Amino acid sequence: MSDILESELSEDGVLTLRMNRPEVLNSLNSDIVFALIDALGDAATNDNVRAIVLTGNGRGFCAGADLAGGNWPSEDGMSPGDITANSMEIGFNPLVRAVVDSPKPVITAINGIAAGGGVGLALSGDLVLAAESAKFRLVFAPQLGIIPDVGASWLVPNLVGRARANGMALLGDSLPADKALEWGMVWEVHPDDQLVAKAQEYAARMAQGSITGMKATVRAHDKAMLQSIHDQLDFEKEEQRHYTNQPVFFEGVKAFIEKRKPNFRDIEAEQMKSARGEK
Repeated sequence: MSDILESELSEDGVLTLRMNRPEVLNSLNSDIVFALIDALGDAATNDNVRAIVLTGNGRGFCAGADLAGGNWPSEDGMSPGDITANSMEIGFNPLVRAVVDSPKPVITAINGIAAGGGVGLALSGDLVLAAESAKFRLVFAPQLGIIPDVGASWLVPNLVGRARANGMALLGDSLPADKALEWGMVWEVHPDDQLVAKAQEYAARMAQGSITGMKATVRAHDKAMLQSIHDQLDFEKEEQRHYTNQPVFFEGVKAFIEKRKPNFRDIEAEQMKSARGEK
């Protein structure tokens, strides 16, 4: 792993990724974006990884795009808009997709400021925890004349509603952690020195459960934001048709009857290998 992204895998299957550009509040240049994409891709196919914690070193989680040193590829004749769109196509958008489409649960632990695209990255996790010092700030429109990106234009209004999303994005004020908790933007707020340990504790709990079911649940919740209750009921029926035919469900029922903890790790490892076409 490169110096800009620290990686640690625990015995219980928790992969902790720490963005390590503290001097620029972990702002996103091409190097760290591609490092994150690679790390998440590797974790997706590593059966020893059962859950992921993403956080930052220093006093900030992520200050958004590195406007001074992004180092994105460009060609002669490309306008600033072309370069921006290309960076989104090859970098920022694949990063968000790598988080939300990860087959392993992802916890984002927001230490300090999350600004601009850092808000989108922070909220893309399946479970979002914040330090007491955390703040969320959308500065795209008032300071740069652009729209929120890195998923923020979808995540923020879906989490807190249109009125609050507009207030954040049009005024550009910092939203403190306690207010983010009150608004339902984050799950919990913890003292700064306990944040990562709490995230790792939750990740370890997830690692012992059915990560297949957890990720399916997150997808079901995302689906619910986009369709009616009637369509969601049909979706639930077809999802349950699929998942109650799977070995994970059989193991869960058997373990319940036998009054023991289920062993999902081996079953899900085999399923993921099969999905990847491995034997």
